[in-house]
Amino acid sequence: MQGGIKLQLLIGPVPIPAPREVVEALTSAKVEAGAGETQAGFELTFDLPARSPLRTLFLLTGGGSLPLMRVVLVVQIGGHAESVIDGVTTNVETQPGEGGVSKLVVKGKDLSALMDIIELTGLPYPAMPPAVRVLLVLAKYAAFGVIPMVIPSIVEDLPIPVQRIPQQRGSDYEYVKTLAQQCGYVFYLEPGPAPATSKAYWGPEIRIGEPQPALSTNMDALTNVEQLNFNFDKERKTMPIVFFQEPISKAPIGIPIPDISPLNPPLGLVPPLPPKLVSLDNTAQMSPLSALMTGLAYAGQHSDSVFGNGRLDVTRYGRLLRSRQLVGVRGAGLPFDGLYFVKSVTHDIKRGEYKQSFTLARNGLVSTFPTVPV
Repeated sequence: MQGGIKLQLLIGPVPIPAPREVVEALTSAKVEAGAGETQAGFELTFDLPARSPLRTLFLLTGGGSLPLMRVVLVVQIGGHAESVIDGVTTNVETQPGEGGVSKLVVKGKDLSALMDIIELTGLPYPAMPPAVRVLLVLAKYAAFGVIPMVIPSIVEDLPIPVQRIPQQRGSDYEYVKTLAQQCGYVFYLEPGPAPATSKAYWGPEIRIGEPQPALSTNMDALTNVEQLNFNFDKERKTMPIVFFQEPISKAPIGIPIPDISPLNPPLGLVPPLPPKLVSLDNTAQMSPLSALMTGLAYAGQHSDSVFGNGRLDVTRYGRLLRSRQLVGVRGAGLPFDGLYFVKSVTHDIKRGEYKQSFTLARNGLVSTFPTVPV
């Protein structure tokens, strides 16, 4: 790789460093990591000479002879190693290439793909709040290095067994995602901290913490991004109104639910005014706690109105930009400078080149912070 960046590939049912022939045949890698809406994915492209061991390693997996082929990609930059994907192969195909050398394209998803194989509809979870149910589900995947990080909801709806026993619907992945949406949470797997381990996060989207080094644009020699564009869309921000039944008269009482919480403080000083209001009529039939959780979930998913997208060279930026964290922006002008939440990052790795595409989001224009950390 370029500029002191090294790439390590681990493969196998139990990931081990790939043979030298496999590493030398790797021509490009693409890894996509979002904020929890979808599973992270990867695509590896190899040269495929006639007698390449890749035919045995990956094509057997594609044909089903091996039950599991894990792929771990570790990037070392500045003496610090980071896993960018820990996943399993889901698709293997060959393609014609130049000069008579075929290409082998290996695609896959993060370890949540293992949770999406078997339907377990009907599995009961008596007298368990959502956080305990999620811990029980994730415990099955500890052997694969999955480390649960589960944050209990501040408004737990604990079911009483004589009234209702929660039952799983769909696969483990579908059920955990559904529980996260009901609580206004996100669920995703993040590779690390060590190779062949992944953190399974189930909790609120956290928009606090130390920001990553700033993305600088229009700053001559200090510019460290190749492109950076912004969009202000006031129609995207909506405030939900949930309804509670008055116990005596049964009359519905509508209450707007704000999108601001201690873990999701406003990053923009000027949000769209007035916000678009949406009535969640179905909440009138729910318990007060369930209605509140539904409102919080909706508010959290529709709180942003400023969006950015761009591309950078990792060598010039000096480190990897990570999704699901804060980052500063400088040089974009008063409306768009400030801190943003990194919604997604795509790694594009080729021989001698490492670039990242990214998307950013926050609630409004003009930074709430007077200066942007460099």
